[in-house]
Amino acid sequence: MADAGDFIQETLPDGGAIIRFSGNLAIASIGDLDSRLHALSDSVRQIDMGDVIHIDTVGAWLVYRTAKQSGAQIVNAHKDAARLIEAVSGVDQSEPVTPARRSTLAHFLGEIGEGVVVAFSTLLHFLGFVGQVVKASAILILHPGRFRWHSVVQHFDMVGVRALGIIGLMSFLIGIVIAQQGAVQLRQFGAEVFTINLIGRLTFRELGILMTAIMVAGRSGSAFAAQIGTMKITEEIDAMRTIGVVPAEALVVPRVIAAVIMMPLLGIYASLMAIIGGGLLCWIVLEIPPATFIIRLREVTPMTDFWIGMIKAPVFGAIIAMAGCFQGMQVEGNSEQVGLKTTAAVVQAIFLVIVLDAFFAVFFSEIGWD
Repeated sequence: MADAGDFIQETLPDGGAIIRFSGNLAIASIGDLDSRLHALSDSVRQIDMGDVIHIDTVGAWLVYRTAKQSGAQIVNAHKDAARLIEAVSGVDQSEPVTPARRSTLAHFLGEIGEGVVVAFSTLLHFLGFVGQVVKASAILILHPGRFRWHSVVQHFDMVGVRALGIIGLMSFLIGIVIAQQGAVQLRQFGAEVFTINLIGRLTFRELGILMTAIMVAGRSGSAFAAQIGTMKITEEIDAMRTIGVVPAEALVVPRVIAAVIMMPLLGIYASLMAIIGGGLLCWIVLEIPPATFIIRLREVTPMTDFWIGMIKAPVFGAIIAMAGCFQGMQVEGNSEQVGLKTTAAVVQAIFLVIVLDAFFAVFFSEIGWD
């Protein structure tokens, strides 16, 4: 093309250079002009556009970019070319974006409002999940052949047997702490013998079951969430639905049953270990013989304390298992969600356990089981 865009380079005596553009600097006639301009050195001092016939936005950008990279001056540009080069140069300039101003109070209130909405939404979804578990349990009662006994036994091992070590050690140390702190305070009144009352009632009524529930939530509840969450990521749950297996029946109900059955047993075990720890400290520090400790413990600890713990234990187990399974079912997208939902399962389970424990405390007090 006779009017194709081109340029020549003239070298100045001082080592600099002048570029003289000519022809049609439009996108249809530029050709290899872009690559040739890239190969130029940075010694260009001036860009002469006196011989340019026509220029469009692409051509103006090439001229502007070349001038900017080499620090050259653009001369002899006709009116339309100068205006177009000035327009494209404005596009290259970044304008600072001023963030929207938001007061600290508005941000704080917004965070609270968002938290409340998320909490209520999670609660509603959790109640719906509990309904699904109840429905699945009723179906399994009507059709016992569909029940997965092997899965329940497997979770007996994970929830109960494998937790004996950590729960026993924790309970033993808590019993020692209760006895030591109680003895220190009661010694001021010469009533060290009442340390046995403190150990017995606290252990069977509250701490034995509560601390066991917290440990099971951190250990088994998180495992439930991680296992089911990983199955969601790998689409195993979708595959189960495809072949006609109900996930609530196959995955959730066995875990809930295992937790409900094992929690009372773990609670009894934890209470006994706490009693042993407290009795050992009373024997060593307060010089109360084990026989005297056991006799006094039977006298001051009512049977209602034991039954209160046994009533709370299966409820705590069901809540922990359903919270873990619920958060596992909420996993979507990627593996990061597994970690987030596992953390949420532990937090939710512990929160619900403490809330229910407070409710039980008021309820049993009102019915006279003090």
